[in-house]
Amino acid sequence: MCWFVFYVVVNRVVVRMSFVRIGMAGVVICSVLCGGLVAADDVASGQTESVKRPLNVLFIISDDLTLNALSCYGNEVCQTPNIDALARSGTRFTHAYCQGTYCGPSRASFMSGYYPHATGILGYISPRKAIGDRATWAQHFKNSGYYTSRVSKIFHMGVPGGIEKGDDGADDPISWTERFNSQGPEWRAPGKGETLENNPDGKKPAVGGNTFVVVEADGDDLVHSDGRTAEKVCQLIHEHKDEPFFLGVGFVRPHVPFVAPASYHEPFPEAEMQLPEKVAGDWDDIPKLGINYKTSKNMKMDVQRQRKAVAGYYASVAYMDAQVGKVMAALQEAGIADRTIVIFTSDHGYHLGEHDFWAKVSLHEESVLVPLIIRVPGKQPAVCESLTELIDLYPTVSSLCGLEVPKRLQGTDISGMLDDPELELRETAFSVNGKGFLIRSQRYAYIRYRENASGGEELFDMQTDPQQYTNLVDDPAYAATLEKMRAEFAKTMRRVRDNDLAVSPRSKN
Repeated sequence: MCWFVFYVVVNRVVVRMSFVRIGMAGVVICSVLCGGLVAADDVASGQTESVKRPLNVLFIISDDLTLNALSCYGNEVCQTPNIDALARSGTRFTHAYCQGTYCGPSRASFMSGYYPHATGILGYISPRKAIGDRATWAQHFKNSGYYTSRVSKIFHMGVPGGIEKGDDGADDPISWTERFNSQGPEWRAPGKGETLENNPDGKKPAVGGNTFVVVEADGDDLVHSDGRTAEKVCQLIHEHKDEPFFLGVGFVRPHVPFVAPASYHEPFPEAEMQLPEKVAGDWDDIPKLGINYKTSKNMKMDVQRQRKAVAGYYASVAYMDAQVGKVMAALQEAGIADRTIVIFTSDHGYHLGEHDFWAKVSLHEESVLVPLIIRVPGKQPAVCESLTELIDLYPTVSSLCGLEVPKRLQGTDISGMLDDPELELRETAFSVNGKGFLIRSQRYAYIRYRENASGGEELFDMQTDPQQYTNLVDDPAYAATLEKMRAEFAKTMRRVRDNDLAVSPRSKN
């Protein structure tokens, strides 16, 4: 079977025509892709061939990455020059929020275009059963004539277990033209390893599982999963540079274990790592369900090991950043950077000792806020402080590429923010963690544990208390604000459940 692709002018627009010849019978099938159309007048004006073609999509997602670890978001210790370069050439969003604060529901949400409480997915499964024959984000591009491929973790995939095995995890095969996994040794990598969690006397060797382990690994970048992911993506960019593509690039660092070649650990001596401020009585006004599942206390991590955790995390981020650089260089070398949309983000944020919390799941700011950078050819660099959600990516990128935006999607097309970074399309952002809910306005963060609030509530004034040390739920001065946020929660839940799916779960009260 052989495909032929060319461009013709129909009714003053350039249309990409695809023909396929099947077998000796010579049967010919024609398909028309209307995405990324360009006016015929533009062709006559001498624009380049790259402008005439549909825009490619390069979607890069890091796993468990807090924006606070990136130098383009203000970190002065962990330098991320490649992500910084992307931020300087695109729009960097400062108030982008995930819809689930752990991997499974977050990834199912932004790939399907539905909130977790629309699909019912609050675990580590594919959204396919919930959405039926509706197209995922990548599948929508595939159906529109794009080559779609994922390398490593886009839908949920177990880390480190799934990476050690090299399996597909909770992937959705129909979304992709091709799929590639990036197997790696993870915590078993040769080198200097140490378990930080539940190892107060330091006698426990490096162990597997979803636990805090640091490995200063022997060998180079290609020993590990992310290095292999970058290598494969670079290959795919060159192989498919002459056709429209949607490439999903899933880097698994800085997800635990904090494994990176030893050279990436050198800039971060543990003794020099600064920990967040520790406030006496910090947990006193946090409901029991608001205390994160991983804390300095229950992980039995003393200050020394906390510092080493930060150092190991930063080393993993630096290693991941280097892989981003390789992928971006390949885009330039292939000559298609000027017709490729690049998105960089994470599935959720991460605690590095704030409130003595570690890891994800929490609904506090460090866990729900994600880095988001979108670079679109022809758009001016900017910083956007408006509220956005990861669920907005599906409709936004579809719109930017000239594809139909399915009306059923629950996200918002934020492409206008790329022209006007002061544009505000949301009054609030919404996130969940399986036992609670967050409503985030520009000024306030309202957290509600259990849908009927029987697990307690939190209210923070993010203008006066950005670190969220003072819960204002019982403060009479904020009674009206609290009622307003409660009403906003009720409205949001109605909107989330107003969808075309058969699933509409309610949280346990």
